Amino acid sequence: MTDTLPTTTELDATALLQAYRTMRTIREFEDRVHAEFATGEIPGFVHLYAGEEASATGVCTHLDARDSIASTHRGHGHCIAKGVDVKEMMAEIYGKQTGSCRGKGGSMHIADLSKGMLGANGIVGGGPPLICGTALAAKIQQTGGVGVAFFGDGASNQGTTLEALNLAAVWNLPAVFVAENNGYAETTSSTWSVASDNIADRAAGFGMPGVIVDGFDFFAVHEAAGEAVARARAGGGPTLLEVKFTRYYGHFEGDQQTYRADEVAKARETLDCLKRFRARVTETGQVAGDDLDAVDSEVAALIEDAVVAAKSAPKPTESDLQTDVYVSY
Repeated sequence: MTDTLPTTTELDATALLQAYRTMRTIREFEDRVHAEFATGEIPGFVHLYAGEEASATGVCTHLDARDSIASTHRGHGHCIAKGVDVKEMMAEIYGKQTGSCRGKGGSMHIADLSKGMLGANGIVGGGPPLICGTALAAKIQQTGGVGVAFFGDGASNQGTTLEALNLAAVWNLPAVFVAENNGYAETTSSTWSVASDNIADRAAGFGMPGVIVDGFDFFAVHEAAGEAVARARAGGGPTLLEVKFTRYYGHFEGDQQTYRADEVAKARETLDCLKRFRARVTETGQVAGDDLDAVDSEVAALIEDAVVAAKSAPKPTESDLQTDVYVSY
């Protein structure tokens, strides 16, 4: 663990390959879940994160075992970026005993406290208050830890989020609030639902920095998140980051997306974070294309293994219904 965070320009080839591996794992995981969900074998609701990989990766690259994150209903990418086991995640989505939550949570409630992942969250705006709790604990216990809350543009309008921003500022908490603005609160454009031009503009009202970031650019997210996390660790208080991008799939699997036209195709073709990352690191000679191709192959094999294992794993039994229901502190 370290208090000295590398800047984007200081990332060496190993760190760059790890960042690419994380983003590629998220993309491959999401594309495969999209395909498998269509077979009808996956129970419950699924909300995919594809297209937003640079955000989770750019932020979580700065985090370590001291730190906690709270996620959203679109939480697969956050889980992977914070180090949750991919095979356990896939099993959880299939509702199997070998899942991260023994098959009881499903896609929207994947959690792994051992990795500082407090959980994906089916309650819009549910994550920011949780992070105030972990950040307060880190401050009191002087662990150097930071709490990071990911939430969407819809959740930015929830009272829970605004109260958490105020509390974090009043208590000067080591917290980072990451508003992932993909342009739609479910199917409602943020131009209709968010009163200010930018969610980050609201930070001034709470006396904290507000930063807008290109969410298709890993390096931009990494740089901005690094400053926010370092500021929090040093006792400088919370920051609000607004990361803007396009989600590639609908709000949920099955969403016909009649509310938007060709913006997804344009984003995939011209803005995609993985394409931009590859172009930058290969053109500058920081990483060889062959090395990135090798990562692609390794990740594809990992996801295939995860799906095979999840399908063959046992389902929870009736006796499992009464385990893990209550937690004692």
